[in-house]
Amino acid sequence: MRIALADDEKDILDQISHIVKAAGHNVDCFTNGLDVLNALQRETFDVVLLDWNMPGKTGVEVLKWARENLEAPPPFILITSRQDKGDVVIGLETGAVDYIVKPESDEVIRARIEAAGRRLAGPETKRHEEFGPYRIDRLEKNFSRDGEKVQLTAKEFALADLLFQNLDRPLSRGYLFSRVWGGQSELETRTIDMHVSRLRSKLKLTPENGFAIRTVFGFGYRMDQYSTVDRQILDPEG
Repeated sequence: MRIALADDEKDILDQISHIVKAAGHNVDCFTNGLDVLNALQRETFDVVLLDWNMPGKTGVEVLKWARENLEAPPPFILITSRQDKGDVVIGLETGAVDYIVKPESDEVIRARIEAAGRRLAGPETKRHEEFGPYRIDRLEKNFSRDGEKVQLTAKEFALADLLFQNLDRPLSRGYLFSRVWGGQSELETRTIDMHVSRLRSKLKLTPENGFAIRTVFGFGYRMDQYSTVDRQILDPEG
């Protein structure tokens, strides 16, 4: 997973970022609420941890903005030293899926993050999964369309699988590069664009086949799913 962590206390940043990295996830750290709000406009995160009190924007203000402006907001966890039940209720009613009261043990923090990530991921990923004419075999790492195997490279398979797992969810280029290639690079945009182009061609991803990769200008990509009605509108003679 890719985690955003926002807190203006260095000790908390160090503790939670260490927990996230030890669990095998990527973490982007922020010390200002306005900075994390700006990042949410550019990047995709699987879970966001927000300190209640931060300079720039408070955690609740960032959360409220995200719920009102993001098409597919990630799960949010509020980090707070407030133990008043009324404050906790405000956070949850604003849209947080959970909260952490400082200080807290590493085990509890890790469990809260993993639980929030599972809410987004949904059911456990299966070996085989079908999406219209497409079938994924995650053990053999291959795709087939209409029963015929499609030859994909390892990175192409990982990118296609990630997009299908996140149907109708905009994914930033940074998120795609982090999840598929494991890091950042000055070649990030060109690399991802090239792989998306290949997937469109190899898998014949078109609305007529029920799925298409749409470019989200200035952000990244999303895999759109088209219903039978959608396809008839696009091709009334089909």
